[in-house]
Amino acid sequence: MSDLSHTIRKFDRFELKYLVPIQAAEDFKRSLRAYLVPDDHGDSLGSYHLSSLYYDGPDFCFYREKVDGYKFRRKLRIRYYELHGPLTVDTPVFVEIKQRLNRVTQKRRVLLPYREALRLCNERQMPHNGASDRNGHDAAVLDEIAGMLWQYNLRPASIVRYARQALVGTDYDIGLRVTFDTDLSYRVEQLALHEKPGGLLLFPPGWTVVEIKVNERIPYWLTELVAAHNLSLVRVSKYCCSIALAHNLPAPAWRLALA
Repeated sequence: MSDLSHTIRKFDRFELKYLVPIQAAEDFKRSLRAYLVPDDHGDSLGSYHLSSLYYDGPDFCFYREKVDGYKFRRKLRIRYYELHGPLTVDTPVFVEIKQRLNRVTQKRRVLLPYREALRLCNERQMPHNGASDRNGHDAAVLDEIAGMLWQYNLRPASIVRYARQALVGTDYDIGLRVTFDTDLSYRVEQLALHEKPGGLLLFPPGWTVVEIKVNERIPYWLTELVAAHNLSLVRVSKYCCSIALAHNLPAPAWRLALA
């Protein structure tokens, strides 16, 4: 994966998610090769691993907002795109606010060294170089993150890790991104990203989470491919699935159908 410093820090988009058997996902992926190219943030196939440390309140308010179908909801996470070598205190990670407003997904994030991200989210301390030394966007996002941490009394809630292959649009489909997530696991103990990877299965073996992400509208050719491959839209949250499994909460109907 390439350097992260140039990546977009703020964007709005539409996201559609599908739970697909691995073989069907591979068939769908092959049909996309005429239109999309591998994401250059990954390897030659657009593949990489990532881990997300999610924060929530003692009453799991972010989890419940999603389950209860709130039109406006937010969640906070530290996201680590796994590079060559171990995660150290100096490794850059994103601290992200992911927000849902009706059908639009919005994301705001800052890039910090891992030690500064932990100091911010676990100790409620602003990064040492200070918001005043950052651009206006970073300062505003840092203030919003700090406000969320105090308002909801946030603390680490779960870590979700998986392998992702990302395909992106060419000049004809700027902003289009299709991702395939496999080997999804979670844990609600030892909640530190620098701990050795491991955890429990988030979904039964043999399933892939396919996500279509687009700035405005899905291209006609892609809607045709989705229909041709009989993909069924599912409202799935990796974080909420981890909390439901860890705390033995009722599973959504679609999950009961997974073999």
